Amino acid sequence: MNKDQIEGRIEQAKGKAKEVAGKLVKSDKLRAEGRADQATGKVQSTYGDAKQSVKNAAQRAVDRL
Repeated sequence: MNKDQIEGRIEQAKGKAKEVAGKLVKSDKLRAEGRADQATGKVQSTYGDAKQSVKNAAQRAVDRL
């Protein structure tokens, strides 16, 4: 795993916790912030996944030489 994958997944988890906290205290603002954090984390982890896929493909190409 690379840095973006890890940080993105952490951000998703924090966002989920924030969303649940917002539900518990009936705060629409906190729930919305949690959903936004989850979306941000998803984008970052997806970027990290893509970066890792490119790295893996490049390594396979080098290994074939």
